[in-house]
Amino acid sequence: MTQVQDRTTSPRAGAASAQGARRFWWAVVDGPLIHSYYALAGSVLLLTGIGIMMVLSASAVESISSQESAYSYFLKQATYGGLGVLLMFGLSFVPTSWYRRGATTLLLLAVFLLGLVFTPLGSTVNGNRNWILVGGQTFQPSEAAKLAVCLWLAMVLARQGDAVREWRQALWPSVLGFAVPTGMVALGEDMGTVLVFVLVYAAALFFAGAPLRLFAVAAVGAGVLGTLAVVTAPHRVDRITGWLFGQCGATDACYQAQQGLNALASGGWWGVGLGQSRLKYNYVPEAHNDYIFSIIGEELGLLGAVLILALFAIMALAMGRVILRARGRFVRIATACIVSWLVGQAFINIGMVTGVLPVIGIPLPFISYGGSSLLMSLAAVGVVMSFTRLPRRIPVPSREAGSRTRNEDSA
Repeated sequence: MTQVQDRTTSPRAGAASAQGARRFWWAVVDGPLIHSYYALAGSVLLLTGIGIMMVLSASAVESISSQESAYSYFLKQATYGGLGVLLMFGLSFVPTSWYRRGATTLLLLAVFLLGLVFTPLGSTVNGNRNWILVGGQTFQPSEAAKLAVCLWLAMVLARQGDAVREWRQALWPSVLGFAVPTGMVALGEDMGTVLVFVLVYAAALFFAGAPLRLFAVAAVGAGVLGTLAVVTAPHRVDRITGWLFGQCGATDACYQAQQGLNALASGGWWGVGLGQSRLKYNYVPEAHNDYIFSIIGEELGLLGAVLILALFAIMALAMGRVILRARGRFVRIATACIVSWLVGQAFINIGMVTGVLPVIGIPLPFISYGGSSLLMSLAAVGVVMSFTRLPRRIPVPSREAGSRTRNEDSA
């Protein structure tokens, strides 16, 4: 009797679960897009708030040891965070057409700022020449270039339409807007940012509909160039060999990775308590910057680390809904580029801290110390938030099957 009952209830349970999955999928695909607006705003505000708090915790000791105020890094980060939040909400009200029309101007301005890095205004930090110093304040033009490249690639590829399915049309002129800023960043020796530009360009081509064989050829080329970049720099060779074999040379590239893992391991489930990290006492290099996730794991434990991952997942899901609901190619490609930038950079940073990836000098978006990164990351989210204000996608009648949606490229 029990077996008969199980057989009769099991199909019902399966049907209910399948129906629930369909309801969830349709809520994601066809639900009110304003939900993505609030999800983006909420997740990013929480990430920014946690980041400012952790910058204070991770940098206070280093500031005091440098005979500076314990709040010096915190005040700068909080100031840029406040300005960034205002910029984010301001950009969320900008019409989409303005971004399309201004994309070329933004890219030219970004290239001009990148050029200033190689003038007397340029500044070198940790071997990377990617900052400009004006009036005692530093700014990293490559962060502004990320957003400019996202918008310019979306504008160019959307304008080409279905022609991008031919590889020559896909690469020209999009490769020009990618190669110029990327090459200038590479000249400054900031290979972590170069990797982010590569992710952005790959996302732009994929969501524009470029042929898949193009990615196979590009992967081979990227592998060759990446290998050359590694073998021509001894410190990069040490990072790779230290990651693969645990053997480091004179630069002791393993030390930072080992200390970061030690910090994560000592946090346990609940952490040692906010502000109670022991390894931030000059044991973990760049504790307030590239390796701030290790301090989060030590002080807030596994639950704090999972919270950060969950917030990035919510942000990715919200932007994914915008991509699925995109009315035109420009919105779809621009959103894909931005989510690849922010979430991809977070994946690289967290993978580096946890030992999944080799040491790559790249900050954790919204969390790591850095006014330029925080300001431009918040601006990028504001751009995507503006896309959530677009009307619902309208299906095209069957007799007009030549395009995907009505006014496909109007937004």
